[in-house]
Amino acid sequence: MKTTIKELDYEQVAAIPLPPHRLPKKPGLFWRALIRLLSCFGLAGTGFLYTQEGMEKIKKDEPCLILMNHSCFLDLMIASRIFFPRPYCIICTSDGFVGLGGLKEKLMRAIGCVPTRKFVTDLRLVQDIDYCLHTLGVSVLMYPEASYSFDGTATPLPRKLGVLLKKFAVPVVMVETFGAFARNPLYNELQVRTSVPVFAKVTCLYTPEEIREKTVRELSDGLDKAFSFDYFRWQKETGLRVEEPFRADGLNRILYKCAACGTEGQTIGKGTTLTCKYCRKTYTLTPLGELEATEGATQFRHIPDYYAWEREQVRREILDGTYRLDIAVDIAMMMDYKAIYKVGTGRLTHDCSGFTLTGCGGKLRYTQKPQACYSLYADYYWYELGDMICIGDNTQLYYCFPQEGDVVAKTRLAAEEMYKLYKAGALPERCSPVQS
Repeated sequence: MKTTIKELDYEQVAAIPLPPHRLPKKPGLFWRALIRLLSCFGLAGTGFLYTQEGMEKIKKDEPCLILMNHSCFLDLMIASRIFFPRPYCIICTSDGFVGLGGLKEKLMRAIGCVPTRKFVTDLRLVQDIDYCLHTLGVSVLMYPEASYSFDGTATPLPRKLGVLLKKFAVPVVMVETFGAFARNPLYNELQVRTSVPVFAKVTCLYTPEEIREKTVRELSDGLDKAFSFDYFRWQKETGLRVEEPFRADGLNRILYKCAACGTEGQTIGKGTTLTCKYCRKTYTLTPLGELEATEGATQFRHIPDYYAWEREQVRREILDGTYRLDIAVDIAMMMDYKAIYKVGTGRLTHDCSGFTLTGCGGKLRYTQKPQACYSLYADYYWYELGDMICIGDNTQLYYCFPQEGDVVAKTRLAAEEMYKLYKAGALPERCSPVQS
């Protein structure tokens, strides 16, 4: 999926007024039926089926909060297949409203979408969700992870979700998908594995009575448990075979560090293999989603274990003061819903003091502290423009496209680990200027 792009001077873009806040709309039956029809076409060939557990506890006209894990673009179609004709609003990223000279915003709002900025504190969003549930009387679908999974396991959840469940006091439904990640993993360059079937499990996670009885901690722990999944393990345990010859394309995006020699930025995923260009270590990605070395020892057969090892390596760099990102980037901004604006080039740095973005001929300088958010908006092949790291606040978003190297995964891992260390009071005061 593409978006509208314009090139403008940074000062012109910075002067664009922010769009006014608009209250969510209840999606009409016409739009719900249209989305349902499109979803049927989108899920054709997936053999989509779903099961339900405890849903008899929720009345058909009772507003509920629907939480869903985020695997790929199929998620929205899956939700429509499951919940039609129940009306629901959808919490989605604000950049999804951009395009068609502002017309896309109107269409998105008509189908019930509610914009928010990913990983930016947005108190207005809480008010919008409350408005949907208790004024419009419709359900709300949201993806609390806020980002697609990189390695097929859950991404961090915001720690205040339990508080929000208490505030909203409506039934909470969990939708967990199976096969959606294996069918179209984010790293795999938008190539769909058409042989992979898709399933979903729909569960009434909490009733209003259970929400009243449980503590915030118990509610949050329950959500963490519900969002504990491992799709590569699921693939192996169910015997799902992915035979496509491109299944390892782009795997270097998440497995950027060689587990054999420790070199970063030299892995290449192509065809069915992951190879380190420095030491020539090569692994085959088997049809069951495991890594097997063509020669010698296999350090990590399970991809999430490999990714967890990279996380631990990043954490060690942060603690010993050697972690630092310093890269050339192309810079784009979002101010309104008419376009994503390319404003020039610059440098993005990241260390224990947080992010610093400079560029546009010295006109732009933005800093963001490590405690700003528990994770990072990062994506691969974002709107078919390129791999992307997004930082910003409620007034401006900066989309940074690295000019070279696989740095997106490591940067997101570093942002998450810095936040955890900051909360624990263990974040070093400064990092070394040495490039890691």
